[in-house]
Amino acid sequence: MIMTKNLSQIKESVFQANLDLPNSGLVKLTWGNVSFIDREEQIIIIKPSGVPYQSMTPENMVVTDLDGNVVEDNLKPSSDLSTHVVLYKNFPKINAVVHTHSKWAVNWAQSGRDIPAYGTTHADAFYGDVPCTRSLTTSEINGDYEAATGNVIVETFSKRNIEPLSIPAVLVNGHGPFTWGETLSKAVENSIILDEVAEMALHTEALSYNRRISQDLLDKHYYRKHGLNAYYGQKGSTKNFI
Repeated sequence: MIMTKNLSQIKESVFQANLDLPNSGLVKLTWGNVSFIDREEQIIIIKPSGVPYQSMTPENMVVTDLDGNVVEDNLKPSSDLSTHVVLYKNFPKINAVVHTHSKWAVNWAQSGRDIPAYGTTHADAFYGDVPCTRSLTTSEINGDYEAATGNVIVETFSKRNIEPLSIPAVLVNGHGPFTWGETLSKAVENSIILDEVAEMALHTEALSYNRRISQDLLDKHYYRKHGLNAYYGQKGSTKNFI
């Protein structure tokens, strides 16, 4: 049994973050999951596999070690756990991961295309096109599929030299989106924004306005929120770690 003073609080936070997915209209049925890593305690807390959101409780959240081994006698963890583990191991600045099958982002994932940075709504959250991975090979699909999914995300960011917190989202080819953040709330927020800009981009292309935002405008909108001299928001605001 894991011993930590904050475990019940973290379970509650992960539970609430998972509920944010259907409440935000991002998922239907059980098509999504959220996890959180406590790097100090060396544990991951994630949604249980296939449990309906309506009947889920904070106590149902599954606790694993950093390799994804369950450390409490509880429900089975999300089947996407291995993907989350790979992301946590390779992106050390992130503390939460979200996976959904949200409609508009899945449209782009199924097309195998990046989401282009067409406007300032996109630039406020993502510093460039949201990448889509290559397709998994037959051996990757038939092997450790979920770990391979994480590996192809890491490969995509490495090959394109993308800093994970500058574009905290990805489309897995033929599958769907993953997002992440330094906090649970930020990771969920990034999923909401991702689906919005995915829909906007699709309609933009339908109007044949196939022109990316200028680099100057991309820089302005991204760095006014995320840069060293960011001025968006209120002074003295603090981030909730969870």
